[in-house]
Amino acid sequence: MYCTACGLQMTEDAAFCSRCGKATGAPAAPRVASPSHRLSRPMLDKKVAGVCAGFARYFEVDVTLMRILWIILALFTGVGFIAYIVAWICMPKDYTPMGAPIPQQT
Repeated sequence: MYCTACGLQMTEDAAFCSRCGKATGAPAAPRVASPSHRLSRPMLDKKVAGVCAGFARYFEVDVTLMRILWIILALFTGVGFIAYIVAWICMPKDYTPMGAPIPQQT
Protein backbone atom coordinates (compact mmCIF):
# COMPACT_ATOMS: atom_id res chain seq x y z
CA MET A 1 0.00 0.00 0.00
CA TYR A 2 1.27 3.48 -0.86
CA CYS A 3 0.39 6.85 0.67
CA THR A 4 -1.73 8.91 -1.71
CA ALA A 5 -0.16 12.17 -0.52
CA CYS A 6 3.60 11.45 -0.46
CA GLY A 7 3.95 8.01 -2.11
CA LEU A 8 5.64 6.26 0.82
CA GLN A 9 5.26 2.48 0.84
CA MET A 10 3.47 1.36 4.02
CA THR A 11 2.26 -1.87 5.54
CA GLU A 12 -1.29 -2.97 4.79
CA ASP A 13 -2.52 -2.40 8.35
CA ALA A 14 -1.15 1.17 8.69
CA ALA A 15 -3.83 3.69 9.61
CA PHE A 16 -1.62 6.77 9.02
CA CYS A 17 1.41 7.56 6.87
CA SER A 18 4.60 7.69 8.94
CA ARG A 19 6.06 10.46 6.75
CA CYS A 20 3.21 12.93 6.21
CA GLY A 21 0.57 11.75 8.71
CA LYS A 22 -2.29 11.43 6.21
CA ALA A 23 -4.99 8.93 7.12
CA THR A 24 -4.97 5.88 4.84
CA GLY A 25 -8.57 4.86 5.36
CA ALA A 26 -7.60 1.57 7.02
CA PRO A 27 -9.30 1.06 10.37
CA ALA A 28 -7.09 1.92 13.31
CA ALA A 29 -6.18 -0.85 15.69
CA PRO A 30 -8.40 -0.84 18.77
CA ARG A 31 -6.76 0.47 21.91
CA VAL A 32 -6.34 -2.05 24.63
CA ALA A 33 -7.39 -0.70 27.99
CA SER A 34 -4.74 -1.06 30.63
CA PRO A 35 -5.65 -3.42 33.43
CA SER A 36 -6.88 -1.74 36.54
CA HIS A 37 -4.10 -1.59 39.05
CA ARG A 38 -4.66 -1.91 42.71
CA LEU A 39 -2.43 -0.22 45.23
CA SER A 40 -0.12 -2.89 46.63
CA ARG A 41 3.55 -3.40 47.43
CA PRO A 42 5.28 -5.50 44.73
CA MET A 43 7.80 -7.76 46.43
CA LEU A 44 9.77 -8.38 43.23
CA ASP A 45 10.60 -4.71 42.53
CA LYS A 46 11.30 -3.35 45.99
CA LYS A 47 14.31 -1.64 47.55
CA VAL A 48 13.16 -1.22 51.17
CA ALA A 49 9.50 -2.11 51.56
CA GLY A 50 8.03 -1.75 48.07
CA VAL A 51 5.97 1.35 48.88
CA CYS A 52 7.52 3.53 46.17
CA ALA A 53 7.31 0.73 43.60
CA GLY A 54 3.64 0.22 44.48
CA PHE A 55 2.79 3.90 44.11
CA ALA A 56 4.81 4.11 40.87
CA ARG A 57 2.89 1.17 39.40
CA TYR A 58 -0.44 2.59 40.56
CA PHE A 59 0.16 6.06 39.08
CA GLU A 60 2.02 4.60 36.05
CA VAL A 61 5.19 6.66 36.52
CA ASP A 62 8.85 5.69 36.75
CA VAL A 63 9.81 4.14 40.08
CA THR A 64 12.93 6.33 40.32
CA LEU A 65 10.81 9.46 40.03
CA MET A 66 8.51 8.18 42.77
CA ARG A 67 11.48 7.46 45.05
CA ILE A 68 12.83 10.98 44.50
CA LEU A 69 9.41 12.46 45.32
CA TRP A 70 9.22 10.42 48.54
CA ILE A 71 12.70 11.60 49.59
CA ILE A 72 11.80 15.24 48.90
CA LEU A 73 8.54 14.85 50.81
CA ALA A 74 10.34 13.21 53.74
CA LEU A 75 13.21 15.67 53.99
CA PHE A 76 11.36 18.94 53.47
CA THR A 77 8.07 18.29 55.25
CA GLY A 78 8.75 15.45 57.66
CA VAL A 79 5.39 13.95 56.75
CA GLY A 80 7.04 11.62 54.25
CA PHE A 81 8.56 9.42 56.96
CA ILE A 82 5.24 8.93 58.72
CA ALA A 83 3.35 8.45 55.43
CA TYR A 84 5.90 5.86 54.27
CA ILE A 85 5.55 3.85 57.49
CA VAL A 86 1.75 4.03 57.35
CA ALA A 87 1.78 2.92 53.70
CA TRP A 88 4.21 0.11 54.59
CA ILE A 89 1.76 -1.18 57.18
CA CYS A 90 -1.47 -0.64 55.24
CA MET A 91 -0.54 -1.67 51.68
CA PRO A 92 -0.90 -5.41 51.00
CA LYS A 93 2.02 -7.39 49.61
CA ASP A 94 1.89 -8.44 45.98
CA TYR A 95 4.02 -11.34 44.75
CA THR A 96 2.85 -11.28 41.10
CA PRO A 97 5.42 -10.23 38.47
CA MET A 98 5.09 -6.67 37.14
CA GLY A 99 3.96 -7.84 33.68
CA ALA A 100 1.52 -10.50 34.86
CA PRO A 101 -2.19 -9.65 34.78
CA ILE A 102 -3.92 -9.13 38.09
CA PRO A 103 -6.56 -11.80 38.65
CA GLN A 104 -10.08 -10.41 38.76
CA GLN A 105 -12.21 -11.19 41.79
CA THR A 106 -15.64 -12.63 41.05
